[in-house]
Amino acid sequence: MPRQYFATVARGLESLAAQELEELGAESVEPGFCGVEFKGDRKLLYQVNLWARLPFRILVRLEEFACRDAEDLYQGIQRLSWQDYLTPGYTLAVDTTGKTQRLNHSHFTALQVKNAIVDQQRQQFGARSHIDTQTPDVRINVHLHRDRCVVSLDSSGSSLHRRGYRPAVGAAPLKESLAAALIRLSEWQSDLAFMDPLCGSGTLPLEACLQGLNMAPGLFRQQFGFETWPDFEAPLWQALQAEAKAQQLTQLPMPIWGSDYNPDVIEQARQNAHKCRIADHIWFEPIDLQDIVPPTDCGILICNPPYGERLGNAQALGGFYRQLGQILKQRFKGWTAFVLSGNKALSQSIGLKSSQRTAINNGSIPCQFLKYELY
Repeated sequence: MPRQYFATVARGLESLAAQELEELGAESVEPGFCGVEFKGDRKLLYQVNLWARLPFRILVRLEEFACRDAEDLYQGIQRLSWQDYLTPGYTLAVDTTGKTQRLNHSHFTALQVKNAIVDQQRQQFGARSHIDTQTPDVRINVHLHRDRCVVSLDSSGSSLHRRGYRPAVGAAPLKESLAAALIRLSEWQSDLAFMDPLCGSGTLPLEACLQGLNMAPGLFRQQFGFETWPDFEAPLWQALQAEAKAQQLTQLPMPIWGSDYNPDVIEQARQNAHKCRIADHIWFEPIDLQDIVPPTDCGILICNPPYGERLGNAQALGGFYRQLGQILKQRFKGWTAFVLSGNKALSQSIGLKSSQRTAINNGSIPCQFLKYELY
């Protein structure tokens, strides 16, 4: 029987994530606010954790009930048969999101959920699970909204955007899941050259290379949340991992390039490429923006220049954005360029007319993903 799942995603990427989930075989897919509901069996749950590039977490829905106050929450949690998911030998953690009028403190909400679970365990077993907030055997997610409580199990463990291949990052790294979303929005395919002239520690070129070689992002992680569950099917999981490895490609038809003015961050990018075993398929070079030249006659260029929020000074960056626009116009004819900008005034300094704008959040920063057809 199919189970109900919920994939949490960055705001603005719900529809894009829904498309990805459908491609992976999800049923009854419904995008919502900061997430996507879908149905499927256990195999699909494992597959989505292994292959999906856009979500943060895949939650398994257990129950939903009316919840106005702490007593409603305690009783609702106690009604669940926790021995099916958690025995005293397993550690647990509780994550909470949302609030109601009377439950508006996340720590208190999590404490109430924990108390309800361990009280039930003491009654049944005379023992209780210990709390492990970092690497629990079972991570429980509780979401409160409009006097309703949704209880789920977190099948992913740590956020899926932490692929596990990126030990070295720059000062303001782009999340891997957002990089994957930008590449998907650009409609890049591996038969086109790919370039990021402001690559930092390499997230965009790395994600493009992984997509081009059909490498499952979950293969780099040490563990998923579902691997410590009582009902974990190790043979099924091992078979899906072996299948994913067998589907990897050995060559890319066109080059992938990343460059940055800072040799130190380029060295970080190279380390990351070695970590995910794609160093032979991607070129990272320390090159200043003013010296950039396209590697081929056509391709896709994506970059994430500083906005003046975390890196750089917004006023001083105007000249940098103008230089970027001039280089795109003069040297990249035949290419399609995409710029992720979190500063409207700076994006206007590029001096090119965008053919498409997509609203995207980079963390807490509202951004525009700007498309430029360069003729």
